[in-house]
Amino acid sequence: MEDPTTDSERLEVAGTCMANLKLPMFAVVDKVDDKVNQAYGGHPDRLYLVGKDGKISYAGGKGPRLFNPDELEDAIKAELKKIKKSQ
Repeated sequence: MEDPTTDSERLEVAGTCMANLKLPMFAVVDKVDDKVNQAYGGHPDRLYLVGKDGKISYAGGKGPRLFNPDELEDAIKAELKKIKKSQ
């Protein structure tokens, strides 16, 4: 299969992937210009946590070898504490 050449093609491929894998989460899809990938170094894979304020609150190491699930879990817990305090 060739790489998508338009944003709508890329969204269609991502939607098909999500459906086929039955992933129980939302997905964010970069446009074909790959600006987000270039800005955040998402290659080969990265784990990011976006806070309620829309800012990156955790950026993991390049995956899959430098993923640290414990760090991500700690970051999620810290973010949830911030949300509870602000309510």
